[in-house]
Amino acid sequence: MRLKMNDTVKIIAGKDKGKVGKIVKIDPETERVIVQGANMVSKTMKKRNPQDKGGIMVVEAPIHVSNVALLSKDKVTRVGYKMENGKKVRFAKKTGEVL
Repeated sequence: MRLKMNDTVKIIAGKDKGKVGKIVKIDPETERVIVQGANMVSKTMKKRNPQDKGGIMVVEAPIHVSNVALLSKDKVTRVGYKMENGKKVRFAKKTGEVL
């Protein structure tokens, strides 16, 4: 998977198409990411202790990696790898910027 935590991405498919946010969590096994403030769903939560509030909570749901694209200088781009000074680095294919 070429996306990393804290990358800024744009959702390119689904109900939240066009929204922009940072990646909060990555699940490499299922190839899904959780984007901050996107793909919000209602979830019922059980009361676990006396101070905890149970009820209906609104949380972010995972999105498949193919439905998000990396943003670099406000442009949607793909990620490439190249060797620079003996180190492998990620770069934006559209702008050439090293990530």
